[in-house]
Amino acid sequence: MSKIAGNEVRPGAMIEHQGQLWIAVKSQAVKPGKGGAYNQVELKNIETGSKLNERFRSSEMVEEIHLDKKDFQFLFVSGDMLTFMDMENYEQIELATDFVGDQAAFLSDGMKVMLKLHEGRPLSIQLPAQVTLLVTEADPVMKGGTAAPSFKSATLENGLKIQVPPFVEAGTRVVVNTEDGAYLRRAD
Repeated sequence: MSKIAGNEVRPGAMIEHQGQLWIAVKSQAVKPGKGGAYNQVELKNIETGSKLNERFRSSEMVEEIHLDKKDFQFLFVSGDMLTFMDMENYEQIELATDFVGDQAAFLSDGMKVMLKLHEGRPLSIQLPAQVTLLVTEADPVMKGGTAAPSFKSATLENGLKIQVPPFVEAGTRVVVNTEDGAYLRRAD
């Protein structure tokens, strides 16, 4: 771990403070008329999600945390646990579905994901930005609609319901954004 001066803590920096891991959300350099300058930093706890406002003077040193980024492959779901395999040493780890959140619906067998780890403990997961899925059901096109762009409801193979353009029918493969579940385009 490396130490940085308190006035160098910027948004996105990971630090160890009060024995816990925090990410800097906001920072503001403050130079009061009386007294020394300081850096007002809003911190968010990595594990609990709680927030803390802290003042760091330039003379204070804080531990900056560097996370390991490793590629993992999604293997299977077992109850509410997801099993991933390390692509380097083939070790398997299990993560709760809640850890992945809503993006768990986009996981498919063999999908490569990136985990950010601190001392071997997973802190966050990053899925590919886009996935290709099959449309299993699509609402019929409404005849006599206006010339304005319109969308209809469709169900994907993973059970997710999204809005798609009128030309998308059941059996069509579409590309979907994994962050918000939005339709992007038809797959080639």
